[in-house]
Amino acid sequence: MHPSLIGREGLIMNEIDKTARIQYRTKVSEGFEENLTLGGKRFKKKMSLRYGENPGYPAAFYEEAEASGANMARLKVLQEGSKGLSYINIADMDLGQRLVVKLASIYGDERICVLVKHEIPSGVAKKGTPAGVFEKAWNSDPLSNFGCVGVFSYTVDRETAALIVEKNRNAEVVYAPDFSVEALEVLETRKVLRVVKMAASPGMSSQDSGLEFKRLAGGLLVQQKFDSKIISADCVETISKKIASPDDVEAAIFNWNIAAFTRSNAVVIGTKDKVHGIGSGQRSRIDAAEDAVRFSKRGYGPEECVLASDAFMPFPDVVELAAANGIKAIIYPLGSVRDREVLNRADELGLAMIVTRRAGDKDSERCFLHR
Repeated sequence: MHPSLIGREGLIMNEIDKTARIQYRTKVSEGFEENLTLGGKRFKKKMSLRYGENPGYPAAFYEEAEASGANMARLKVLQEGSKGLSYINIADMDLGQRLVVKLASIYGDERICVLVKHEIPSGVAKKGTPAGVFEKAWNSDPLSNFGCVGVFSYTVDRETAALIVEKNRNAEVVYAPDFSVEALEVLETRKVLRVVKMAASPGMSSQDSGLEFKRLAGGLLVQQKFDSKIISADCVETISKKIASPDDVEAAIFNWNIAAFTRSNAVVIGTKDKVHGIGSGQRSRIDAAEDAVRFSKRGYGPEECVLASDAFMPFPDVVELAAANGIKAIIYPLGSVRDREVLNRADELGLAMIVTRRAGDKDSERCFLHR
């Protein structure tokens, strides 16, 4: 190619690169109502957002007027960043805060960090120093965590902030109950970063209507908000020949509650203080399980983990995959016509099978999520 043409092509590509990025930084004006009423509850517009799920479409965030406690109402934006908050940022913050609040209700003052991408947890960890818990969550799957929203149960300090803004990491939003002065100074050096303070500590419960709404074409779905009852060892039952150890039960409860905030079909593998791999949004359960194992190999690996399946297993294939990858136990609900076949195969392979019901109960808990 003639040198002049090469130069011209380069200029064209540079121009394309610049113009292609503009739409992702451009805020779309909106003219939505200041107040909305739904289910007898009033929602007040809190802020206009950069755009909706996709550029070019207006969006806004409304807070429930009477809501209080550990939820999205009355959050405070400390650093808007060069782009501002988007519809997806807000949705990720909400999913992460709900999970942090749930885990805090189980584990009390233990530090918890939840990383979220596209309304799906991508890294979760608890117990350790402030910086250590964040790094433990990040290292579970650094590839998936790139571009995440980070949600914390604790005050972000300078050391944690320094890790968040490292060049090899990219976080869109940091959402926490508080920040040290030094942490805010560090976070300010990442100009695109949004920094948001929670209205209340995750240790407080959320006071809102408790209803979930999903818009349909020409209608609306309404349901009561799901809240898992699997919160301690006496809430589950081991039904296999192999008896789950106390550590395995603890890991099962931790990872089950993460699965409850993961898009179905969901399979989560991990230990009692961190997630190792998350498979989500798959039509087939075995595909979700294979994804969880595959993603775990970007970080801590699947060995010695417990696997949480958000619904029953229609075939023994997930059990076989788990055993082949060194997973020790599975927590799941019963309900398949092949429950006996699945359990027999687990017994043959030496896995502990933990079901989501109390001893003596008939019904198991399922934790589907479709958002």
